[in-house]
Amino acid sequence: MIFLSSNSDSTTLIFIFILIGLIIIFLAYYFNTKQKIIRTLSKLPIKQIGSLKNNELTRFSGKALHVKEPLIAPFSKRKCVFYIMKIEQKKSNGKSSYWRTIVNEEKIQEFFLEKNGDFAIVRPKQVPKNYMSYLVIDKKTNSGTFNDPAPKFKALLNHYNINNEGFFGFNKKLRYSEGIIEIGEQITVAGIAKWKSLKEPIEGYSYSKIAELEGTIKQKLIITDLPNIKSKAHF
Repeated sequence: MIFLSSNSDSTTLIFIFILIGLIIIFLAYYFNTKQKIIRTLSKLPIKQIGSLKNNELTRFSGKALHVKEPLIAPFSKRKCVFYIMKIEQKKSNGKSSYWRTIVNEEKIQEFFLEKNGDFAIVRPKQVPKNYMSYLVIDKKTNSGTFNDPAPKFKALLNHYNINNEGFFGFNKKLRYSEGIIEIGEQITVAGIAKWKSLKEPIEGYSYSKIAELEGTIKQKLIITDLPNIKSKAHF
């Protein structure tokens, strides 16, 4: 009877550990930035710029266009209004290994959204941060022990003062990832709509006022290039 009881207790403990593991995996997935953005956007109606109302939290999709000189993505050298990049190095810790972040850079500037000749302006701020974002990673590269970094990657590592070689001249295991909002790319932004007087004319835009999508610390702008996010309502 003692043996049976111990066996039953072990089975129960295994089940509890598995259940806890599944709950942790579900919570990590449910609350990650990508899923939070998808859930929030799916609750907002897709509107045309002309129908935006002051102080209304709204969602709008259109082409991203630069207001001033565009940013240049560090690796791909594409013109953009927003980029994120990360350089990581693989490290060993006993029997396990992990990726340590060496550089984690994010740059964004104000930009226009255009659709069918209508414009809105988006003014994200990094300090204090008034937006949350998710960009699709579309450029990657890496190097390893017997894999020399490509010339573009080597130049990038030099720019950030990262030596790609370790002891005995072997290459470090490094990887790079980059996501951007390119000029002319179709994206989605959600924010609080405000109609404001246009200080300077925009080529091809004949109106004296322009819609601005704003964010605050509490109600952040949402910026993403995720495609095909469905909405429960369309206007």
